Amino acid sequence: MAMPRKGSRPINVDGTAFRWRIRRRPTHRQGNGWSPLTVTVERPEEPGRVLVVSLPFARPDNPLGERTIAVRPILVAGCIRRALERGWNPGQPGSAFTLTITEDELTALLGEPPQYLIPFLWGMIPEGGGIEDLPRCTEIWSRDKQNTGQAPSDP
Repeated sequence: MAMPRKGSRPINVDGTAFRWRIRRRPTHRQGNGWSPLTVTVERPEEPGRVLVVSLPFARPDNPLGERTIAVRPILVAGCIRRALERGWNPGQPGSAFTLTITEDELTALLGEPPQYLIPFLWGMIPEGGGIEDLPRCTEIWSRDKQNTGQAPSDP
């Protein structure tokens, strides 16, 4: 089983070339928040067994506002190393090798605690953040002042 080349990104892990991809559109289950984000990985020159990594958070485009993180190459490289430790042989033909990452493993794979994002209207805000963390958002009504029915004045 080979993964589509379109939309894949190259990554080099310990001297070996791989390519990874996140599905462009969510599956029905991912779109409803019933299943987590998955990343697929394979070797580009001799595709064999595909690695399917199940991550413990939702897709960034989930409509329910579930928390997520940005999938960076450092996370993908960590997942590839973990799969190789657990017996994934990317040159061997066969069905997909599934790796399920738990919440506790994220810190080890990232080298730091995960920075969760929460989808909110126009973008993402860090978990525990506020409206000031949204780059394209301006506050229309101040929460600190009592609503007088007038638009706020510019400072």
